[in-house]
Amino acid sequence: MEELKWVPATVDVTRPSVARMYDYYLGGSHNFEADRAAAKQVEQIFPGVVQSAQANRSFLRRVVRHLVAEGVEQFLDLGSGIPTVGNVHEIAQQDNPDARVVYVDFEPVAVSHANALLADNPNATAVLADLRATSAVLEGARETLDFSRPIGVLIIAALHFVPDSDSPYQAVAEYVENLPSGSYLAITHATLDNLTDAERAEAARVSKIYNRSDNALSPRTHAEVTRFFDGLDLLEPGVVAVNEWRPDSYEDHTGIYGAVARKP
Repeated sequence: MEELKWVPATVDVTRPSVARMYDYYLGGSHNFEADRAAAKQVEQIFPGVVQSAQANRSFLRRVVRHLVAEGVEQFLDLGSGIPTVGNVHEIAQQDNPDARVVYVDFEPVAVSHANALLADNPNATAVLADLRATSAVLEGARETLDFSRPIGVLIIAALHFVPDSDSPYQAVAEYVENLPSGSYLAITHATLDNLTDAERAEAARVSKIYNRSDNALSPRTHAEVTRFFDGLDLLEPGVVAVNEWRPDSYEDHTGIYGAVARKP
């Protein structure tokens, strides 16, 4: 198949990937039949999933622009997924051409395609690694980023694919520990808070679909999401639905929390 030429040989395209499903929701072209089939199943159960993905992407855009305005010139995007229009380096370098960006993902398609797109961009690169492997990620990031200056760490729609058994709080704490003062942490995270009984039943069906992909879904409560920011100074308005974080357009409630915090 023509579309498989750019795919690493190790990739099993018959098994859905959360990164490639997300690419499908955002209107991207780097997904396969298994991804599209799983994504369409989710859409049938939860028709708002595409809007949620787009609202999540809009949050990312607003956050990056805010951090660049605050003087942040470096970004570490963990669980970055497949690069689509409006990715971090495009947003940051539009305002600051010298901004540096390191993308990290464990999906080979995402990293392979990202590095192909970034071949002529000396200030941006992608690293093949699992965000849970903090030492390996930090080692790779230090080749591009200067950890003596503030860094914006972005974990967008990734932590809800890391179960408690894989110690997500410890991983986030380790990243924060290695950041200098004045750095920022931005997170978005799926939640079941404020859902009706019928919506919870739909969410359970959606979880079963994701359980057949490369990562199961682990939504968390407001308190559990807030815990990721322990020891940091939350920016206003705190941990809120992504469409409520300093909005510049109207979007419905999405079932995804978002927040940004600064390391003192």
